[in-house]
Amino acid sequence: MNWSHISIGEAVGVWSVLGVAVAGLLYAVFLTRQILREDQGTAAMQDISNRIRQGAVAYLNRQLRAIVLFIALLTLALFASAALVKELPKYVTDAGFDGLSIALGRAGAFLMGSLFSLAVGQIGMRMAVLGNVRVAAAARRSFGEALRIGYRTGTITGMLTDGLGLLGGTIIFMMYGQAAPEVLLGFGFGGTLIALFMRVGGGIYTKAADVGADLVGKVEKDLPEDDPRNAAVIADLVGDNVGDCAGMAADVFESYEVTIVSAMILGISIATAGPTFQFQWILFPLLVRAIGVFSSIVSTYSVRISHEGESAFKAIDRGFRLAALISTVGFWVLALVYMNDWRVAAATTAGIVLAVLTNMLTEYYTGTDKAPVQEITRSTSGGPATTILSGLFVGMESSVWAILAVAGAIFASVVIFNGESVTMILYGVALCGIGQLTLTGNNISMDAFGPIADNANGIGEMCHLEPKARQIMADLDAVGNTTKAVTKGIAIASAVIAAVSLFGAFGDTVLETMRSLHMPTPESFAINISMPQVFIGVLIGGAVPFLFSSMTIRAVGRSANLIVDEVRRQFRIPGLMEGKVAPDYSNAVEICTRAAQRELLGVGALAVLSPVIVGFVLQTEALGGFLAGVILSGQLMAVFMANAGGAWDNAKKVIEDEPRDHVANTGKGSERHKASVVGDTVGDPLKDTSGPALNPLIKVINMVSVLIVPLVVQFSQTLKSFQMPTVSAWHWTTLVVVALAVAVGLFIYTRIVAANRQRVTVIADDQPARRK
Repeated sequence: MNWSHISIGEAVGVWSVLGVAVAGLLYAVFLTRQILREDQGTAAMQDISNRIRQGAVAYLNRQLRAIVLFIALLTLALFASAALVKELPKYVTDAGFDGLSIALGRAGAFLMGSLFSLAVGQIGMRMAVLGNVRVAAAARRSFGEALRIGYRTGTITGMLTDGLGLLGGTIIFMMYGQAAPEVLLGFGFGGTLIALFMRVGGGIYTKAADVGADLVGKVEKDLPEDDPRNAAVIADLVGDNVGDCAGMAADVFESYEVTIVSAMILGISIATAGPTFQFQWILFPLLVRAIGVFSSIVSTYSVRISHEGESAFKAIDRGFRLAALISTVGFWVLALVYMNDWRVAAATTAGIVLAVLTNMLTEYYTGTDKAPVQEITRSTSGGPATTILSGLFVGMESSVWAILAVAGAIFASVVIFNGESVTMILYGVALCGIGQLTLTGNNISMDAFGPIADNANGIGEMCHLEPKARQIMADLDAVGNTTKAVTKGIAIASAVIAAVSLFGAFGDTVLETMRSLHMPTPESFAINISMPQVFIGVLIGGAVPFLFSSMTIRAVGRSANLIVDEVRRQFRIPGLMEGKVAPDYSNAVEICTRAAQRELLGVGALAVLSPVIVGFVLQTEALGGFLAGVILSGQLMAVFMANAGGAWDNAKKVIEDEPRDHVANTGKGSERHKASVVGDTVGDPLKDTSGPALNPLIKVINMVSVLIVPLVVQFSQTLKSFQMPTVSAWHWTTLVVVALAVAVGLFIYTRIVAANRQRVTVIADDQPARRK
């Protein structure tokens, strides 16, 4: 690193950030050792926990094999994205780096980001499936002990996300200094891509199992949740971990990195704008992240009930508020003492305000005691159709308020930095995203607590534990549903803020590339919507989230059909319903595992190739319009699906808590309950597959666009320098489109063939059992 622009105090600050990152990881190790010492319960409880763990590990191992070649190819592409750039920005050459060192650094950072994201998901999920049985065992002793073990197990995932994210960013910063943003692009892209794969694969797995188990078990056979006679129950419990634990952790990890990347890219422009290099604009985001890690360590360890009977959510929320208080005080002290600028603290605090507001909106539209869910509950009297209609309007209405909250946060940056450049305002937006994700350790702890409590409750149901323990686990499970809904809302909002920050970095990268190529450069990057090709870009961008959602929902539907057939087949086995014969759980696990892997490369290709095609065919401004369309459409779709699904789910829970009375049509087994199960089944792939997976999709597309835009600008200048006629240019780009269309067509054809073979294999495997 070139330390010429950095003071001794700033050098100490950089090393302190590294020390805080290591402390966060050591805290995760400390909690791991603490949790593994806890009691694991009876042999029957351990057997069920081992089945869940084996299914989850098998899924992650197969997922890794499915994506490893794709990662290898993209590593080479990342190297080329830097090596093919003719002229590097001045701040890179001033730091003493050439094209080869940036290309190697970007490719290496991509691998590091991919490995760190995989580690967060893999280690966090493995700890979750080791913690579930310990929570179930602790519930036999006390509520407070079960909460402590469950939350601290989730905290391991949270601190891995915090620690590895800060560690990777700091190491790259220490190696490359002011040129770090060019390399951090690879680190952020690695984390983003893995998050997309984990979100999509985990979402398909968990909802295929959940939908299949509920439709046959609850609706057709009137069985309770997690009944051991249901052949899909283990697959359902596995899915909770691979979807809600591994998927969410990787999702928030990449948002964590993307906001750092965008803030540093924008900070470079501010740092080089004056007569002297102002290093603090690059270092400030890292210092804010370190404050967040410290506040998470203190607050997560403080989570415990103050007295018997206190709500678990109140104890968790108290820890969240403590972290927010420590972080906010730290922001202001850092801004006033180091930056000597209150505005950066205000912009960062706006992110925490956005997180709190997002929590409130999510709780209102999905809370069991709030008007939207109560209205859906009443609509179940009319059957499944009215139930679904009520959920649709709840989801649509919630999208409007959520996007207004995000717009308000962006406008706050406009007000705070009034009179400053567009780059400074966008820097404020990036700080807003950093502030929102400062409490990442707490957010992921809350999210991972959900599947841990859910699994513990399932283990208690299958092992027929005593009523007191079952009630404790049911209460923790209900709190886990709330914490999962809250963190989904935060993840969606953070995705949009991160995408807007990247959009600002996109424009800044365009200007830096134009300057390095000695092209006429405007003061700021602007998109003229009246240009036909830009409007085409907006339209295509707006359509991509719909195509992506259709692919993921179709995958859940196909896979759920296979699970339904399998569960029905096993229910026909003599003695199974009477409990004399145990079901074969492994077949449902295998069906879900295979189904989840088939879709990964398709959605990955859509996310990576769509901005490449738009950029090189329609050029730079159209690519900017494409990004705007993706961000707007993706935000609206994600919130709509997440909140509609969450509202349907909680409406079902309200009815399940009613007294069971078939005359009054209340409680489990009633017609209203069956209508609510149908609504919940429709909402499952929306809230747990397509909606959450839109978060990494938006950021993958934005990250790819930032990576390729120097080449797009360079390509555009090459066409002009050769004075090629417009027709020739379009001939060239048409050849590119045709080649890509052929490649995509062949890929889709291989997927269809593979799907048909899988279907034939399942049917063939099913025939002997049917003949029996």
